[in-house]
Amino acid sequence: MILSTKGRYGVKAAFDLALRFGEGPVPLKNIAERQNISDPYLEQIIAVLRKDGLVSSVRGAQGGYFLSKDPKRITVGDIIRSLEGPLAPSECVLDDQDNECIRADYCVTRIIWEKIKESIDDVINSISLQDMVDDYKRIGNNYLDTKGEDNSDQTSIS
Repeated sequence: MILSTKGRYGVKAAFDLALRFGEGPVPLKNIAERQNISDPYLEQIIAVLRKDGLVSSVRGAQGGYFLSKDPKRITVGDIIRSLEGPLAPSECVLDDQDNECIRADYCVTRIIWEKIKESIDDVINSISLQDMVDDYKRIGNNYLDTKGEDNSDQTSIS
């Protein structure tokens, strides 16, 4: 199971907003530049996060985007589910009654898929955007690129 580009970029954009939480609206162009995401694609991602109440916006010259709540209260799981939907290694373990399998009571592989799904959910639901910010600060946000140029103003994550 591989996250789509939309999911990965959504986490990067949310991290960028978390890093600047409380500083006012952040222009989309600035996020796109720092995270190396095209403006149009980032607009699509932010639109979904806004619809799901994770991001808010302010219009105008001083406008931009900001997290709708404290980064401590938004998990990586919230962002990924907003953009990707539920994550599961198999359809039979999705939280969806339409995918109810008639063999569920005696399917040994379903047990494996359930354990994988639970493990993934446990991890992504246990990491808040604030945890990401704290990790970023802990590992050091000042670094030199391969050419020796200072890129300390960059906050891109892979």
